[in-house]
Amino acid sequence: MSQGLLTVSYIGATILFILSLGGLSNPETARRGNLFGIIGMGVAIVATLMSARLAHASTLAPIIVAMAIGGAVGVFAAIRVKMTQMPELVALMHSLVGLAAVLVGYATYFDPGATLTGAEKTIHEVEIYVGILIGAVTFSGSVVAFGKLAGKVSGKPLTLPGRHQFNFGLLIVTVLLGKVFLNAHGVGEGLTPLLLMTLIALIFGVHMVMAIGGADMPVVVSMLNSYSGWAAAATGFMLSNDLLIVVGALVGSSGAILSYIMCRAMNRKFFAVIGGGFGTSGGTAASSAEAPAGEVVAVSAQETAEMLRDAKNVVIVPGYGMAVAQAQHTVFEITQFLRGKGINVRFAIHPVAGRMPGHMNVLLAEAKVPYDIVMEMDEINEDFPSTDVAMVIGANDIVNPSAMEDPNSPIAGMPVLEVWKAETSIVMKRSMASGYAGVDNPLFYKENNRMLFGDAKKMLDEVLNHLRASA
Repeated sequence: MSQGLLTVSYIGATILFILSLGGLSNPETARRGNLFGIIGMGVAIVATLMSARLAHASTLAPIIVAMAIGGAVGVFAAIRVKMTQMPELVALMHSLVGLAAVLVGYATYFDPGATLTGAEKTIHEVEIYVGILIGAVTFSGSVVAFGKLAGKVSGKPLTLPGRHQFNFGLLIVTVLLGKVFLNAHGVGEGLTPLLLMTLIALIFGVHMVMAIGGADMPVVVSMLNSYSGWAAAATGFMLSNDLLIVVGALVGSSGAILSYIMCRAMNRKFFAVIGGGFGTSGGTAASSAEAPAGEVVAVSAQETAEMLRDAKNVVIVPGYGMAVAQAQHTVFEITQFLRGKGINVRFAIHPVAGRMPGHMNVLLAEAKVPYDIVMEMDEINEDFPSTDVAMVIGANDIVNPSAMEDPNSPIAGMPVLEVWKAETSIVMKRSMASGYAGVDNPLFYKENNRMLFGDAKKMLDEVLNHLRASA
């Protein structure tokens, strides 16, 4: 393939990737966006394989074998991984992008065919150094994020004494090693500072994510998405591949914007998230001294069914508990039944519900819940006063009135779904444990709130059976 045709193919792929990002911004166009992305990646891969640099069969053979192995792993993951495991899968994929940037950086550094001199050599070495640095941070940070999301590593923040000074010290050492690397004569002399920098970057990635609490994990996922994009862009510079540079910049910038949106949705500053310390691994009950005054009123599945059947307007708030119980399909069946009886049912989605951005939207789409009844927080908050029943399924921090009523609360100022303004709110939980912010929820004790305890899937199945029995 000629260079001109390769360039045209890359431009076409870039356009498709931009259309893909645009499509993914809305649930109704997400499938089309995914399709654009698949086609764009297909064009990019075929064009690269047919380029002059990979024209020889001896070069193509190991690449095709590697692609077949990678493709098989991808298909296996797509089939076997559950929707509740998507956040950790995304984190794991980010780690692979970072690892690829590190490996490409070292391969480029050892390339015997490199004959650059002067300023070109310096620029190329800067590209290698920065690419490996970003890649190593992304790799180790994403591995820790995978561990936290998968429950293999505690969600509690690891806040070491003097951690900010420690991070600053690592940065200074990294800069000094970069100076030594650029002034080195020959591959052997420059390898030592490069290896030391890689080790420091790996340590920094681990320390950075370990210091972030469970409540901030949605921001971490989007942040690592941004890092993986910049790692891909750095790889593009090392390989002189324009498409990788552009696509990496697209992913990096979109991930950064998403991180900003997540932080705004939690009333958090990005550097405060990086500083760490907010949130716990969850699952702890508040002490009696800290618990708000009031009593919890428990209800049965039958009573819940009666309240839903008698309502005119119902809002369902899904949370991570729904994902864990795999209850989204039962939720859709209940929605279908209620809508069939003329009841207005809608869903309220908080931007940070679940473990990653869009987690609840994906689960509801999987259950075939119509897009037009899935509302964002800003669209539906003003409707809660006219709502008969607000049903919260496994959510906690995103419906906590402390954010608005208690200026001393750790989540004060965080925008939340104001379910307590409904005539009746029903919260489904296994227990009275706090959420990932580690903050007790006064909603549970409000006079108009009812608690439906138990596994979400089991209890919703019972609710559905009672609804059908009364039809």
